Amino acid sequence: MPRLTLSRKIFLALGTLLVAMLLIFNGLSVFGLQTGLGSYAAEIEIRRMDWLAQLLQKHYAAHGDWKTLKEDRQAWQRLRLGGFGFGEGNPFADAATGSAGSAAGANGGRPVRLLPPWYLGRGHGDGGDGARNGPADFAPPPFFPLSPFFGGMNPREAVDSIYRRLGVVDAAGLPVAGAPPLDGAARLPLRQGNRTVGYLLLAPLEGIGDEAGRAFLARQSRFLVITGMAGLVLALVLSWFLARRWFAPIDDLADGALNIAGGRLSTRVPVRGSDELAVLGRTFNSMAERLDTIEASRRAWLSDVAHELRTPLAAMRAEIEALQDGVRTFDDRTALRLHRQVMRLGQLVDDLRSSMREAAETPAALTTTFPLALLNDALAMTRDRFAQRRIQVDRDAVDALAAQRQPVVHGDARRLHQVFANLLENTLSYTDAGGSLEIGARIEGSSDAQTLLLRFDDSAPGVREDELPRLFERLFRGEASRNRDLGGSGLGLSICRAIVEAHGGSVDAAASTAGGLRITITLPLMGAA
Repeated sequence: MPRLTLSRKIFLALGTLLVAMLLIFNGLSVFGLQTGLGSYAAEIEIRRMDWLAQLLQKHYAAHGDWKTLKEDRQAWQRLRLGGFGFGEGNPFADAATGSAGSAAGANGGRPVRLLPPWYLGRGHGDGGDGARNGPADFAPPPFFPLSPFFGGMNPREAVDSIYRRLGVVDAAGLPVAGAPPLDGAARLPLRQGNRTVGYLLLAPLEGIGDEAGRAFLARQSRFLVITGMAGLVLALVLSWFLARRWFAPIDDLADGALNIAGGRLSTRVPVRGSDELAVLGRTFNSMAERLDTIEASRRAWLSDVAHELRTPLAAMRAEIEALQDGVRTFDDRTALRLHRQVMRLGQLVDDLRSSMREAAETPAALTTTFPLALLNDALAMTRDRFAQRRIQVDRDAVDALAAQRQPVVHGDARRLHQVFANLLENTLSYTDAGGSLEIGARIEGSSDAQTLLLRFDDSAPGVREDELPRLFERLFRGEASRNRDLGGSGLGLSICRAIVEAHGGSVDAAASTAGGLRITITLPLMGAA
């Protein structure tokens, strides 16, 4: 069984949703056709009954109300058959022709038979409204007009005839003639001038149960199924494509994470676009690059540590082997050389431990400490060595600040003294003879959050721009740009950073305006003595 990946799960969920929506849509469409087709057909049918609406409006204009039509059921029968009636003064004949009385008078008072409008629709009229929208549109006329008074069976009286679903209500909605259901019936307003005097109603067919209706529904259902299936296939293909496209970065990230976990730190994932997944991919690549750099630095650091440890160990081994071979005798000078190598080895181990101290690790002995006094003491200890190398030390800013106030730091005096001593040793080791060192000092910040800023600017040689971020790495030496004849283990600046950050401060390296290196230290202050 294939593994259900996230893209497959999304595809199955979308497919299930689309199938459910298709079934619901088709079911509601068929239901809507079954329930709404009759009403729709009734609306179309009643718009073609304007000839009957005109007869009703003429009848209302002749009588002024619906009383005659409401009381005489035969009047409604004759009227819906097209105003077809007998006798002089027949109001429906008058309504149908507008001149029934005149016609009767012209025929000597004999009964006048009026032609119904559906004859006009067969070309027997004068091309008026009856010719356009006569009842012949709905039922073909017989060979000769059959009236219910003659006992003939008019096709308009069939069970499914449109005329059995007709009715009239007044403006208030009260029945006048006919008895169609009022709910859902199509309405055609009857107007007298600008006033609505009633409505011609046409009830829809009760269901579409005949063969023609069932055939229509079957055709529409097949059309809905075909279009729905085509839409479903298109939607499934599109959802599969989108799922693959959207979740491909997640698969790449998963594979990349497995490679990183397997030790292949050179792994990178392809990044496409600028959405959240693209941001995640770039972040993953940055993390992998950082891990790769850290791993490379770790290997280089271990190699450097092994190299640094090899020098005193090799010297001690040579001395001991010389004693074993009888080349040398054990005397005070030999003991002094061995002791010196042991001390060098111990100092290197201590430096390594100090450089590996975490920033969050609190110094052992925290007391009220005066950093400017510690700096002056470190300067006094190295004064002669600076003089030997002819390096001028400018400490005027330190003396001026000390004369104004004495900043106080809550910290370890021994460790802070080590920071200043290491920075001065760094200048002595790397600055060319005849150079200079300028030490700046000032207090920054508000009265309740002040910091002491110390800046050490030495002269040439400088440090390449690409080497500045690595100066505080363990065992890193910028010797390619700063030739030196003497130097330590490459741990001095790393130790300085660990100590300063343990006191809540920061240390930074940049190019100096004097042509060398600038080291900037900030320490939070407690207050002023």
